[in-house]
Amino acid sequence: MAVDSPLSSPLGPPACEKDAKALQFIEEMTRNAESVQQRVLAEILSRNAQTEYLTRFQLNGATDRETFKSKLPVITYEDLQPEIHRIANGDRSAILSAHPISEFLTSSGTSAGERKLMPTIKEELDRRQLLYSLLMPVMNLYVAGLDKGKGLYFLFVKSETMTPGGLLARPVLTSYYKSDHFKTRPYDPYNVYTSPNEAILCPDSFQSMYTQMLCGLFDRHQVLRLGAVFASGLLRAIRFLQLNWRQLAHDMETGSLNSKITDPSLRECIVKTLKPNPEFAQFVRHECSKDDWEGIIVRIWPNTKYLDVIVTGAMAQYIPTLDYYSGGLPLACTMYASSECYFGLNLNPMCKPSEVSYTIMPNMAYFEFLPHEPNLDSAGFDFTNELPPKLVDLVDVEVGKEYELVITTYAGLCRYRVGDILRVTGFHNSAPQFHFIRRKNVLLSIDSDKTDEAELQMAVENASHLLLYWELLVKDSTNSPDNDTLEQCCLAMEESLNSVYRQGRVADNSIGPLEIRVVKNGTFEELMDYAISRGASINQYKVPRC
Repeated sequence: MAVDSPLSSPLGPPACEKDAKALQFIEEMTRNAESVQQRVLAEILSRNAQTEYLTRFQLNGATDRETFKSKLPVITYEDLQPEIHRIANGDRSAILSAHPISEFLTSSGTSAGERKLMPTIKEELDRRQLLYSLLMPVMNLYVAGLDKGKGLYFLFVKSETMTPGGLLARPVLTSYYKSDHFKTRPYDPYNVYTSPNEAILCPDSFQSMYTQMLCGLFDRHQVLRLGAVFASGLLRAIRFLQLNWRQLAHDMETGSLNSKITDPSLRECIVKTLKPNPEFAQFVRHECSKDDWEGIIVRIWPNTKYLDVIVTGAMAQYIPTLDYYSGGLPLACTMYASSECYFGLNLNPMCKPSEVSYTIMPNMAYFEFLPHEPNLDSAGFDFTNELPPKLVDLVDVEVGKEYELVITTYAGLCRYRVGDILRVTGFHNSAPQFHFIRRKNVLLSIDSDKTDEAELQMAVENASHLLLYWELLVKDSTNSPDNDTLEQCCLAMEESLNSVYRQGRVADNSIGPLEIRVVKNGTFEELMDYAISRGASINQYKVPRC
């Protein structure tokens, strides 16, 4: 229930006093975005003034924006690799950061086939926790009563590796879930999970998924929202239910636990709460044995109000499948983050996926924006000359224009190109709001054409030499699309791609006919299994585009 508070926010009436303070913080940060950015840059440059990296560019202790921009180059991961390798191999001198590097965060991206290692410091956990603490106060503005139930979130950790110098290397979410910020978080009625920590922290993906699903089924009437990091992760959970509902129903009926759950702390935790429930076991059998799984989420979890998953960028392809399984529940994209830095949040989380815009929080890092011209070559700018390109500050971006995100962080990344292409959609107070377009250089190319992620997805939607593999969710197995229909899909997709592609396809004959190959059900699940077996993180997995 909304409260009258002296801290009431222009965003809307807060649900409680704690929410009022969080919303007021958002207002203060976004209202004063320019001064906050100046303070953040000065703090970063002051504390890291004696680092090897900043000394190399002779800032001489300067903390002003003009000196910073004139002396420091704009860089990519490859530029930093020598320094990162030194840190990974045990060099503990102040190379990038005056604060000790606490661990490396592994990115879902790669460099020369190797997973990127992002250096971080302990206090970055505080900044990530701060951004997490703002999500539910915003969501409570749009969805009432979330303190009356639980969230069924499928969250996972990945096995850690150790660098030669003894630093942990792991995905950013594994780092967060294993931190005291998460493990000893205070009780919050608006943020209660069905999954115990033991299930989330189990490194075995099967045991973790099985027990998280089992707990979610037992709490089916209390579940008010379902979520995962990416849409693909939530669909993987649905597929897991399709494959394992019989054993899950058996455990519910008998009050016993699958013998495959061997992790001692996890098994002890789950066994303590298991009680026989034959009636509910029969319900699960009845629903899951049906051939038609349309609306299965709301059939099993009838009080679900929304799905909390990322469905922007490469995840947009999963929206129709999520709609099918959920009966069209709202899809909430709540925050924008990466291994390098957490950036901001969606102040209108219940908007349509195509309208998602993230408000950059100016206290998270120092942000600059490289103007992006879609028609330029893949580099966009010539970085071989001495002078760095002119970047735009956070408050000076223009609505409707596209930019590549460049960050300077407390952990020591300076003018680092993240690789995300963003379009400015508006402002909240003086802080800009961005729509995520795509990752830079994530595209397909056959001749001189360049087909980016967004164009490819638009072509796929318009169909509702490129070679596309389709796994079809067919409602009626007796009415699968025939060859004529698939040929029409090929034609519709080709007509949706850009003019350079069509010229190569028709006029120059340099590109062959687009081809669609329909694969059997479960193929993409097997592909994900293979990636995970090779070390990929469930939380960060994205289907390969090429």
